[in-house]
Amino acid sequence: MHNKDGATQGLSLPDVALRAWLAMGAVILALAAQTLVLRAETVITSHGISTFGDLALPADFTHLPYVNPDAPKGGELSQAAGGSFDSLNPFSAKGLAATGSTIMLESILTGTADEIGASYCLLCTTLEYPEDRSWVIFNLRPEVRFSDGTPMTAEDVLFSYETFVAKGLTDYRTVLADQVEKVEVLDPHRIKFTFKPDFPKRDLPQEVGGLPILSKAYYTAKGMDLEESTTTPHLGTGPYVFGEMDIGRTIIYRRNPDYWGAALPINIGQNNFDSLRYEYFGDGNAAFEGFKAGIYRFRIENSSKTWAELYDFPGVTDGHVVKKALPSGAKASGQAFVFNLRRPAWQDPRVRQAISLMFNYEWSNQTLFYGLYARVNSIWENSDMAAEGVPSPEEVAILQPVVDAGLLPASILTDPAVLAPTSGDRQLDRANLRAASALLDAAGWLAGEDGIRRNAEGQVLALEFLNANPQFDRVIAPFVENLIALGIDARLENIDPAQYESRIRNPQYDFDIITDGLASNYFSGSELKQYYGSATADVSVFNVAGLKSPGIDRLIEVVMAATTREALTNATRALDRALRAENFWVPQWYKAEHWVAYYDIYDHPETIPPYALGQESLWWYNAEKADALQAAGVLP
Repeated sequence: MHNKDGATQGLSLPDVALRAWLAMGAVILALAAQTLVLRAETVITSHGISTFGDLALPADFTHLPYVNPDAPKGGELSQAAGGSFDSLNPFSAKGLAATGSTIMLESILTGTADEIGASYCLLCTTLEYPEDRSWVIFNLRPEVRFSDGTPMTAEDVLFSYETFVAKGLTDYRTVLADQVEKVEVLDPHRIKFTFKPDFPKRDLPQEVGGLPILSKAYYTAKGMDLEESTTTPHLGTGPYVFGEMDIGRTIIYRRNPDYWGAALPINIGQNNFDSLRYEYFGDGNAAFEGFKAGIYRFRIENSSKTWAELYDFPGVTDGHVVKKALPSGAKASGQAFVFNLRRPAWQDPRVRQAISLMFNYEWSNQTLFYGLYARVNSIWENSDMAAEGVPSPEEVAILQPVVDAGLLPASILTDPAVLAPTSGDRQLDRANLRAASALLDAAGWLAGEDGIRRNAEGQVLALEFLNANPQFDRVIAPFVENLIALGIDARLENIDPAQYESRIRNPQYDFDIITDGLASNYFSGSELKQYYGSATADVSVFNVAGLKSPGIDRLIEVVMAATTREALTNATRALDRALRAENFWVPQWYKAEHWVAYYDIYDHPETIPPYALGQESLWWYNAEKADALQAAGVLP
């Protein structure tokens, strides 16, 4: 026992040492635990974010590698648009929104045209996120201004998110609400998005960073409603503002001379035109004649016949109009004839396959398209995400559990990826006609004495092609003839663009088959739920087919959960394979080029980036050339 002068009472020296050691150990353990927490919550602060790997551009980059940093400002870029418009709200299913009606709006992050899966700060200086991407903080630039001069703050970002969740397109807001747990304004220039724990996080910082930012004060003062058609333009922070319009005929956007972000490295060499003008035409022939007459000066050609035969007018032969094919490395659009699976007749895959056999692409390409196109086979055509041949072992590992659950047929594990049918040199391929006939017979659609196919209830198998583009008549008409030879009551129905948009959207979905682009991203994620998911099939403006497949839903989840480039590639190929096996489309064609024609008053960077033509942002007006054409009397 120690006396009262001792350090302790009732403890031996070894006891004291042990107590001190235990206390120190507790401190060490506490510090270690705290260190583990910090390690688990390692926060990355960066000027951008990439889906996989490193960003191509360093934090101190001076301009994008494919722009002309010395591009002059001035002049007008004028282009054609098809049909008509009666709205400036592209976020509503009501009305026809004008081309370019989102140009006033910017997002916190922005992508580039030469890098896949990368997003860089635009409205932010940096973003912060943990390694698991369970949340993200955006540090907003205090100098950002809306085009009316008012500052943009975190409150506007919060308001934009809440508005899109409450009022955005139904399929979009359904997915967005599933992703985000909460949004917090940390201070006027910091905002935090926390994501739901059970939702894959790989793409979420980029997805919320890509949300268009609206002005809360303007939106409220104008009494705007994101669900309604309106001719009130949105107020944004972008380099262009609404200029003027003649509803249904012309719309003009003007470069904002006070644009807050003009000097940002990511904007150097971009947004070069003083104005962007879109002239509307009722059909392609009228638009082409308008170009020849100089009503607009820049044209993207989408007709092989026009490209091959009609660019022999004086402007081209005299050298005043440039006709040029520029390379494109972009993924194909997935253009196809798409069935409306909501209708009973098209729910039988044998019927869809029979109809697909009657489209003779080979004859069409040689006879109608001058051999200029390649066939679409995949929804990820012209990319390494497309499925090929039989499934790889990695794909089988993904598909097997879905097959075991009874959600996909076992044949998908061993069969080659479905390819579009091939045909012979004649418009009506007799071998395909016989194969299609057998499929319809097996499906219970039998040909009567009049040659028309009917089911057991006596209903006629009828198919209407809904079309708003008269240039497609020459493509659809031979397809219709082949279907009639098969015994289907097929016909082409041409309607105006306003009727067309109304009939193909919710709630009508009043069509049998249309031409559409089956969408996907190169690195796909949650947007697939809008394009092909069962949950949005009856409300989506993107899932035009109304596809509902539990097997597809399961594979979409696998794609979303992939955390490496290799895993995403294998998952996407497996999904592509399953989508193609559904036979809900008749694939059309694509070209790996941009066909452009323009009056020789425009210039472009020496190298066009692989994933965008970029005429509105990267090209510029050459005043010297324009003066020369005016002096020659070519332009007024």
